[in-house]
Amino acid sequence: MRTVTITESSRGHKLQTPLTLTLPEAETAADKKLQQYIIDALLTRMPSLITLTFDNTTAIELAKHLLRHRTGSPQTLYQYIYGVHRFCLWTNSQPDQLVKTCKDEDGDPNPKALSQTSRMIDDFIANLQAENLAPGTIGNHVKGVKALFRCNNLKLELPYSLSKRVIYEDRAPSPEELQKTLDIADLRERVIITLLALGGFRIGTLSKLQYRHVKRDLENGIIPIHIHVESEITKGKYHDYDTFIGQEAAEYLKAYLDIRRQGSPTGRKHPEIINDNSPLIRDGQSNIVKPITTGRIHSIIHNLYVKAGLVTQNPRGRRYDLRAHSIRKYFRTQLASLGIQTDYSEYMMGHTISTYHDIRMKGTEFLRGVYISSGLSIRPKTRLNKLDALKELIRAWGLNPDQVLSKEALLQSNATVIDRAQLEQTQIMQLTAALKQQMIKEIKESQFEKSTNPCRGGYSP
Repeated sequence: MRTVTITESSRGHKLQTPLTLTLPEAETAADKKLQQYIIDALLTRMPSLITLTFDNTTAIELAKHLLRHRTGSPQTLYQYIYGVHRFCLWTNSQPDQLVKTCKDEDGDPNPKALSQTSRMIDDFIANLQAENLAPGTIGNHVKGVKALFRCNNLKLELPYSLSKRVIYEDRAPSPEELQKTLDIADLRERVIITLLALGGFRIGTLSKLQYRHVKRDLENGIIPIHIHVESEITKGKYHDYDTFIGQEAAEYLKAYLDIRRQGSPTGRKHPEIINDNSPLIRDGQSNIVKPITTGRIHSIIHNLYVKAGLVTQNPRGRRYDLRAHSIRKYFRTQLASLGIQTDYSEYMMGHTISTYHDIRMKGTEFLRGVYISSGLSIRPKTRLNKLDALKELIRAWGLNPDQVLSKEALLQSNATVIDRAQLEQTQIMQLTAALKQQMIKEIKESQFEKSTNPCRGGYSP
């Protein structure tokens, strides 16, 4: 055994009270990884649960199972261990004791003891219901207890299924409500709001996004910006998916990254070198570049709701109808109201759907077109004039309209512009010519490819 004193969280934040732990010796890299998983999952949420886990081999087995055979989610470990903790408080026992009483002298399951424990869980549920906890919260507590027994080769059965009825349901904010939050938010907060609303990300995924996810389209001025989300940073780690962020989010994000590169005027934040692995949204409370935490995102959004007068203390004292996750609902409901097929919006939210492979095979540019056609935004859009519409079309073909116009301006530096109407007409002609050239180029490339590969496209001589 070894004694370890922890003075700061895994993210570098100093703890108010240092935590001293007695840990078993980590003999392998797997042991070290498991110990770090337990500490990271529980330290910032409820440090006392770390002691509970390491003091009980049955709880360690639960953590080992989640890390090795499930997604290794720190949030899941916290929920399960907290449920075990609540049950242990109610029974005045420890996890090892609970498991031991359900086995006979040979270590085999004792059916009678398991039946008694199941009845105890039923009484435990009644106690939680008396506290007016939501069915989902009760279900999570019970899942933790059942998982503890299951990971130690015991199976607890309840004679009924727990209710999954949602009592404190949240809702999607309206565009007007999100506009209020943007009006009072600082630049980083606007980035958070617009990325969630226009990209449909989960909070956990948003906190893990890096500069590489937006680099190509952001640096080339392609709007909407395509973001490929790898399975490793999704909730269930089931599969990759693709989504986009529109003009509003792109403008805030670009300005935010520029400020980070410059550093703060006071010198408190040094100029940052943005590379592929830089967090897209960084922790604002540390001089060390770190990604923002999910908890901080929740706090930021809730505080904006409060400042905007969108939420007050719920009279039931439990949940607010507007939460951080509610902005993800905005993405879904707005796309539905704008006429986008459900399968496309579900895919861009990272949900597992039956048409997943079919949609993915259609390609990024097809999805970009679907996203553009929705016109998704937060602030109301003014009607596009012909020049703006042409710029959007140019972007969809992979060109940067600003670069096209800048190049033409340099080539015609001696030209005289009489008025705005003439300038706009000139720019329309320049962009139309550039678009025509791009289309001809792609057609020629396609024809050349077919001529060199005659079997392509289903034709064979």
